[in-house]
Amino acid sequence: MRHALLLGLLLITGCSSVSAEAPRPSQPVVAVYPAFDAKHARPDRGLVVHTRGGTLNQVLAYAGDKLVTGKLDPTRTTWHSDWTLAPDTEYTVTATATRPGTPATVAMGRFRTRPAVQGFQVASAEPLPDETVGVGMPIILNFDSPVRDKAVVERALEVKASKPVEGAWHWINDTQVVYRTRSYWPARQRVTVTAHLSGVRPTLGMYGTADTTFSFTVGRKQTSTIDTVAHQMLVRRDGKIVQRMAISAGMATTKEYTTTSGVHLTMDKGNPVRMISPGRKKGDPGFYDVMIDHAVRISNSGEYVHAKNNLWAQGRANVSHGCVNARPDQATWFFDSSLRGDPVTITGTTRVLEWDNGWGFWQLPWEKWQLGSALYDPTPAGGWVRQAPPPTLP
Repeated sequence: MRHALLLGLLLITGCSSVSAEAPRPSQPVVAVYPAFDAKHARPDRGLVVHTRGGTLNQVLAYAGDKLVTGKLDPTRTTWHSDWTLAPDTEYTVTATATRPGTPATVAMGRFRTRPAVQGFQVASAEPLPDETVGVGMPIILNFDSPVRDKAVVERALEVKASKPVEGAWHWINDTQVVYRTRSYWPARQRVTVTAHLSGVRPTLGMYGTADTTFSFTVGRKQTSTIDTVAHQMLVRRDGKIVQRMAISAGMATTKEYTTTSGVHLTMDKGNPVRMISPGRKKGDPGFYDVMIDHAVRISNSGEYVHAKNNLWAQGRANVSHGCVNARPDQATWFFDSSLRGDPVTITGTTRVLEWDNGWGFWQLPWEKWQLGSALYDPTPAGGWVRQAPPPTLP
């Protein structure tokens, strides 16, 4: 009986058909940071969308009606906003992820960033919006508060030129950063500067409250060379000599009366400019207080190229108090033809222009200029640090 029962069971088992369905792939999972429904999200970390088990097909994010720009990583699994987020702003996000054989996953939601208790922004900038400048012109940004995390602020600074050249930011101090190109700007082009500071956290408890953007034009290439030994000045425009000027430079009896040698930039001009002897008061020997016509400033130590009617010295002797003077009609021509940022190179004196005297930035070799960037790694395997935050979830 036991054998018959066992045989029956074996027969039943042998005749039955057993099949297992292949497991279906699961839908992609989408994670968004800041999390949906957050009311106090940190704006400085930007917006990150990540998927597991699929790829991102589309990410649409808006601050009000303004599209938030961003980029996908090469695997198409992580999307990161290009810049930080604006404080005290509501964001809406729609992200779609797909995987073959499964329905698409759509994540939709909104969140709000925290307000900036203490604000931070650009206080002033050079050049001025829509100004036409010379080929040596730096970009100078002054901030309204000291910057502790210079790297995070520098990452937010963008320079776009129609004829791009290599350039770098250099921190002068905690509130000023300067952009200089490796070689002079190519002439006749448009440059746009944007400081994407909204949401940037330069120091604990502080957030950028506004982006700043402005554009300027690089004009013709005008460069001047001044030989204080030969007492001559040559002005070239687009490589051709357009003016020869007999000049008189500093008499060099004291440091302040010695013209500085090096690459200067024209900074501003006035007609007339009041000039007062440095370190002297009325009644002292050598005191002067005069109004000078058609003066173009080239440093912060009182140096100008200006008009003076001392034809007996021009082309023959250096007798000035440190400035470069020329015949009134030629000085007027130089005044009228100069743009801010035109290079003026002076040779032949014993006093060297300091790189931080006015806009003497071209006095620093390029290798040293780069070291002033918070994003530059000078190690042999280093080079430029990536300009955008890494696309990872916090």
